[in-house]
Amino acid sequence: MLIRDATADDWPKIWPFWHRIVAAGDTYAWDPETSEEAARALWTGPGKRVYVAEGEDRNIVGSAYVTPNYAGPAARVANAGFMVDPDRSGQGIGRALAEHVLVAAKADGYRAMVFNAVVETNPAVRLWTSLGFTVLGTVPEAYDHPRHGRVGLHIMYRVL
Repeated sequence: MLIRDATADDWPKIWPFWHRIVAAGDTYAWDPETSEEAARALWTGPGKRVYVAEGEDRNIVGSAYVTPNYAGPAARVANAGFMVDPDRSGQGIGRALAEHVLVAAKADGYRAMVFNAVVETNPAVRLWTSLGFTVLGTVPEAYDHPRHGRVGLHIMYRVL
């Protein structure tokens, strides 16, 4: 698997799984009816460094972005987003993207990374904790999950 910086030509290959993941309403606190134009701005907007993971067949199987979570004197704390094509889950793509992004974020001068809204039922919570993230707190019943009802949103953190 190759992980590389995304190009503008990659968005049409990211959008199908981005849309599928957000529309499912299981993991991201974004509107399931987000338009493609708005999704592109959310994922690839100004200040974001975007990566893609290519499978052996050269198809894009995942994507991630890194951006400052705060501004000014706190701009060295990163935020990131990760998505893996659901048809490719369980193949280590998410872990490979995460490991790549953590190394790249540190090399770019970030001191830490924070996730502001991790749905507590998201299977990726196990991945993040295995990579050294801790749950700083949970906003109870903040997320209307389509299957589990109201669930919390974790705030997760890790020093780089």
